[in-house]
Amino acid sequence: VYLGRRAENDAENDAESGAETRAEARAEARAGNQVAIKLLRADLTEDTAARDRFVREAMAATRVARFCTAQVYEADVAGDRPYIVSEYVPGPSLHRLVQEEGPRQGAALERLAVGTATALVAIHQAGIVHRDFKPHNVLMAPDGPRVIDFGIARALDMTSTLSTRSIGTPAYMAPEQVLGGQITPAADLFAWGVTMVFAATGQPAFGQDAIAAVAQRIVAGEPRLAGLPEDLTGVVLDCLAKEPERRPQARDLLMLLLGHAAPSGEASTGPPTEAPPTTVLAEGVNLAAAQTSPLDAVQPAAQPAQRTGAAPPATGRRRTA
Repeated sequence: VYLGRRAENDAENDAESGAETRAEARAEARAGNQVAIKLLRADLTEDTAARDRFVREAMAATRVARFCTAQVYEADVAGDRPYIVSEYVPGPSLHRLVQEEGPRQGAALERLAVGTATALVAIHQAGIVHRDFKPHNVLMAPDGPRVIDFGIARALDMTSTLSTRSIGTPAYMAPEQVLGGQITPAADLFAWGVTMVFAATGQPAFGQDAIAAVAQRIVAGEPRLAGLPEDLTGVVLDCLAKEPERRPQARDLLMLLLGHAAPSGEASTGPPTEAPPTTVLAEGVNLAAAQTSPLDAVQPAAQPAQRTGAAPPATGRRRTA
């Protein structure tokens, strides 16, 4: 029996979560599947904050649709050494992939954009705000991107925790996170926009130098989009709006990426289909058309900036003067 590798984590993630990962692959005894085992560090088992974070990660991960994350098979968060056993996802993080192979382009970038937007639809549909969406937490699996690491995620019914101190990774924080304001699903959309800029250019939209300088640009500066394909620029700019109420919801973002107009705000009828679709894209279309989620009570309706001009290519909308 071997311990499974979940994914590479940067030192910052490990320090924040108090988790350790192992580099070997484990064969799941009954099904023959490789799994990943995440353990709380032995020196932090008595640390209430670290244990609470571990519990939150396990709870959040089990609520999210399994097609867009690493499925949790088993978890014990009450024992002497808490652990989470989850699906092993073969593939590097988006951060490592871009570092080793360069920015994503063309169809690869479009698939990434649609796949990660679909994941955010599922995460928000489950009533979860990720709060740390970034390239390190996107695994590039053979069957599409998976969003992982829910260590600082929050359920929206935990209202007392949604207006707290700044938390997350500075280069991918939304302005309201930097300023310690209320954190809604709109913060994940901002992080998605920054992540797409990184994927296309190799650099986050507001830089990654001194934390204070990055924070100032996020709050008051303009994003650096040189190298971002023109047909993604408009939708990324919408997600990078300083005011959270001006960003699209995840469902609207997905529709824009698929070449459809953003929904007008009316609640759709009928629950999500229960038949498993054959592709991540099909799952995303079903989720985007699903019944109003628990998030709608918290996040204001999206009000994207007005645009003019002809209809854009299927990957997004082009912003015009």
